[in-house]
Amino acid sequence: MSEAGGGDHKRRASLPRRAHPRLAAGRARALGLPTRGTTNANRLRRVDRWLLATQLPRLRDAALPLVVDLGYGSSAVTTLELADRLGAEVHGLEVVGLEIDPERVAAVAADRRPPRVDFRLGGFELAGLRPVLVRAFNVLRQYDEESAARAWETTCAALGPGGLLVEGTCDEWGRRSAWVALDADGPLTLTLSARVADLDRPSDLAERLPKALIHHNVPGRPVHGFLRAFDAAWAGAAGLSAFGPRQRWVAAVEALADQGWPFVGSSRRWRHGEVTVRWSAVAPV
Repeated sequence: MSEAGGGDHKRRASLPRRAHPRLAAGRARALGLPTRGTTNANRLRRVDRWLLATQLPRLRDAALPLVVDLGYGSSAVTTLELADRLGAEVHGLEVVGLEIDPERVAAVAADRRPPRVDFRLGGFELAGLRPVLVRAFNVLRQYDEESAARAWETTCAALGPGGLLVEGTCDEWGRRSAWVALDADGPLTLTLSARVADLDRPSDLAERLPKALIHHNVPGRPVHGFLRAFDAAWAGAAGLSAFGPRQRWVAAVEALADQGWPFVGSSRRWRHGEVTVRWSAVAPV
């Protein structure tokens, strides 16, 4: 598959439907709860680079390349970075930051540059917008698993035709990240991305797994098996450490590919300390 995304992204394991607790509703029926709001400049660079590498055709082919940054926090910085990074490659790009806290929306009023960049009150319902792409980072950590699953469903139902939700978490400095790509039918892929020089082993990234997976990282579950296999491949590539941690990471991923783990996208991404696997290989059972 090309990095633009294609057939492999349509091979998935579907989420079972179940009754979910009702999410809190705020003004204008904005669905969700305020996050802690903490952020840092360049914190979301890893997911933004992945978006640039894989999602430009989706945005360029859209009649209106609208992107929503859901839950941007107490500062506009990561929304403005997203607009700058994608806007340099996508003509007519519009980015809207959504927050459920009215005070946070008011606080970034000076950063509005409509239609290129705007900030509005909204939550998982996306404030009536129909975006091509939604980035939601460090938003669902506070929810229980069933409420997070409902948030996925609510957000994906609000996407525009052919739209994609990218939901994940990262550490405070953006050195360790994990995210899931979903469309209207459910999860497609899981991506792990890290500054590999800071890792003792790939399973260090387990603490960044999305809510749908983090409680399933136990023996006998697929995501646990994947991380254990990754650790074993990492240990087997220890001899390449002399050439740098990136070379060791690439060798470990190559070993996993040889074992049949279904990776998606170009192998060029591996050199960035990144790997994307089909959701069907790690989905909860």
